[in-house]
Amino acid sequence: MTARIISLLIGYLFGNILTAAIVVRVFEHKSVFEVGTGNPGMANVMANFGFRDGALVLAGDLLKTILACLIAKAIFPDAGQIVVLYAGLGACIGHNWPVTHHFQGGKGVSVTCMAIFLFSPLWGLIADIAGMLVVFSTGFLPLGAFVITWLYAVFAFVFHGLEAGILAVVLALIMTQRHFPGLMRVLHGEEVPHAKLFAKLGNKHQ
Repeated sequence: MTARIISLLIGYLFGNILTAAIVVRVFEHKSVFEVGTGNPGMANVMANFGFRDGALVLAGDLLKTILACLIAKAIFPDAGQIVVLYAGLGACIGHNWPVTHHFQGGKGVSVTCMAIFLFSPLWGLIADIAGMLVVFSTGFLPLGAFVITWLYAVFAFVFHGLEAGILAVVLALIMTQRHFPGLMRVLHGEEVPHAKLFAKLGNKHQ
């Protein structure tokens, strides 16, 4: 239990590093919380500042998740692979509710995708690809995020047991909560496909 709690805390500490806030402050001299949707995530940064900034945010969010999971695994080599999932969950919680930014964080899509991949490369990858296909076919990021986590929750229960399944459900519930407004807009036909938002950005910078 100690290994699990400490791994969760390690993940939370790394999750508090909001890459979007750093990138936008360094390269654009602005606060990401005052740009676009105000969400400190890749999609908002890319939609408002372009590919470079968005790619840096994505790389940073993936890297902090990888480091958290690897450190947890290195500290507790005898605790099993489950500490990776605890660290990933912690990173997601820290990213979404960072104490360093008054608990105002992102939605945790990149962090969650990397966490489930690190814990379960095959089933995590399949869930991530399935979600990306949903995004590519519909243009709706909230829908893709929903599919990724709930599909993976099924995989976790079936292939990794009860504890991993419960943690996966927690990740899925967090993702659903963070994307609930977007999912409701999708259901009511009010959500603007992100592909159109990025197209507007391209036209604006031409």
